[in-house]
Amino acid sequence: MMKEIVNSKNAPAPIGPYSQAVKAGNILYVSGQICIDPQTGELVLSDIVEETNRVMQNLKAILEEAGTSFDKVLKTTIFVKDLNNFSTINGVYAEYFTTSAPARETVEVARLPKDVNVEISCIALL
Repeated sequence: MMKEIVNSKNAPAPIGPYSQAVKAGNILYVSGQICIDPQTGELVLSDIVEETNRVMQNLKAILEEAGTSFDKVLKTTIFVKDLNNFSTINGVYAEYFTTSAPARETVEVARLPKDVNVEISCIALL
């Protein structure tokens, strides 16, 4: 099975030695996304709602570049710096998964890249 790298100009460029996403067969593995605005390269940290929306928009751009959508996401992983933000993050997240929610885990961590508050990755069907 061959792998194909997926990169969207509508999502932030990787900040390390990784790809935005990798296709393998009919599965897409999307790297964790944080709240970097792809147009400015700046972090969107005004509040947890805007930060989570930016993360979800970055995921959406990568999914669309690969020819898929949130409807075909099988699993997500959410990393949060403060689990007290869980209900707010969950509310924003639910706006993007309107038909059938994927499998998921949410994990509180000590620190995330660039000291953001939330990072989300996903696996989707193509």
